[in-house]
Amino acid sequence: MRIFDALITGLAQGGMIALVALGYTMVFGVLKMINFAHSEVFMMAAYVGLFVITAVGGAAHPLLAAAAGTIVAMFACSLMGITIERVAYRPIRARTRGSKLARVTPLVTALAVSVLLQNLAQLLFTARYRPYPQLFRNTRPIIFVVAIAMMVFLELVVKKTWFGKAMRALSTNEEAARLMGVRTSRTIAMTFALGSSLAAVGAVLYCLDQSQAYPTMGFKIGTQAFVAAVLGGIGNIPGAMLGGLLIGIIGEMVKLTSYSGGVDVLVFVVLVLVLLARPAGLLGTARVEKV
Repeated sequence: MRIFDALITGLAQGGMIALVALGYTMVFGVLKMINFAHSEVFMMAAYVGLFVITAVGGAAHPLLAAAAGTIVAMFACSLMGITIERVAYRPIRARTRGSKLARVTPLVTALAVSVLLQNLAQLLFTARYRPYPQLFRNTRPIIFVVAIAMMVFLELVVKKTWFGKAMRALSTNEEAARLMGVRTSRTIAMTFALGSSLAAVGAVLYCLDQSQAYPTMGFKIGTQAFVAAVLGGIGNIPGAMLGGLLIGIIGEMVKLTSYSGGVDVLVFVVLVLVLLARPAGLLGTARVEKV
């Protein structure tokens, strides 16, 4: 019975990690860049969701509060993702295009934006923990179903829509995509918006299930999500989901043993072993790049 409960909890935890990992994998798939500020967008979404849920009435209107909090957080974080891309990343990308710094400079900028957002949250909301109202008795099945639904939706968007074709073209060759009529700046901005909205869904569900909102909350789950994206094959949507679920299940199973304090150690050991056997991740494919 304990193993079954741990499995259910692991699937829910993995689903939340996967929702954040999908944002990492989308941005990397298009720009080949790790957006480390994504974890702080997750944190900001938790605060937005909390304020909206409280304003709507919280436990007095659970369905309305949960829906309103999630939708407003998604909208706010989409705008935040677009703003971050336009203000922080786009100018850097334009100035370093074709140079040796084209990969390193955006990475450093992402870390700077992450620190900025974390300190901004402490300034605006203080460092104290803010608990979410308990809206539902058991949110874990909801989390797992929502995570799977989001993955399927995202896969359909990427494979079946014009926006998805533009993303894939941009991922393959930005200059060629621009020559073929793809509005690359708009496509990149919408990619950030979509990834940020997925992080918002994960943030609200995460806080409703097991956490409080506080300025540094994005660090741990952001690290886990990044590991999940790499483990499954960064740039691969089902891979991000698989990596998230594996990390969630491994973490909960280890907690049943006497080595519960070594969850993160085991996760990174699994990551190293997988990358030694499959450098591109479990579902990733190795690409040959012309230099």
